[in-house]
Amino acid sequence: MRVTRVPARFPRITRHAAAVVLAAVAALVGVSAQPASAAPPGIPSKATAQSQLNALTVATQGSTSGYSRDLFPHWITISGSCNTREQVLKRDGTSVVVDSSCAATSGRWYSPYDGATWTAASDVDIDHVVPLAEAWRSGANSWTTSRRQSFANDLTRPQLIAVTDNVNQSKGDQDPSTWQPPLSSYRCTYSKMWITVKYNWSLKLQSSEKSALQSMLNTCSS
Repeated sequence: MRVTRVPARFPRITRHAAAVVLAAVAALVGVSAQPASAAPPGIPSKATAQSQLNALTVATQGSTSGYSRDLFPHWITISGSCNTREQVLKRDGTSVVVDSSCAATSGRWYSPYDGATWTAASDVDIDHVVPLAEAWRSGANSWTTSRRQSFANDLTRPQLIAVTDNVNQSKGDQDPSTWQPPLSSYRCTYSKMWITVKYNWSLKLQSSEKSALQSMLNTCSS
């Protein structure tokens, strides 16, 4: 008797889900997907972040009327042929190789927001920790274009970080009252980064945002 074989069907999975599965397999076989040693600069201690949070002005959130990403020019040339995005990719990645135009051709990037590791730069976004639209609503609407450019390309504070592209896209322009990193263990660090960026750029925050930041900061040990 002839037996007809029915081909197996497998559900499609998202790229992010695939990354999670691969990370789990790597762990089982002893291959560790650890973060790169580089990290955004200027992340404060818990005590400093608390002091900065206390000093921030609480106000009703402003409007996005008149907002455009073009009012925050990025990515600008930083060194040679390397722009801001390329600089962060090199800083946050491991074994990053670039071509003559400074585009990353290989490397590994660990996304602390969700714990995924990527080997293609196209899978990685450079997140503005405090989103540009959020900055606009918080006081940047009154800045000069030059100041907004400096904010959008700030490499001296923890404002820019390489993360999984679709996680960054799901964040959009939300503040911590409505979006926090999926990896809960990173929320302490995220709150400290957000607070110090707003503090150093003299941006305001709303009451619900401050409450969310305080809750996240309370999880920090130092």
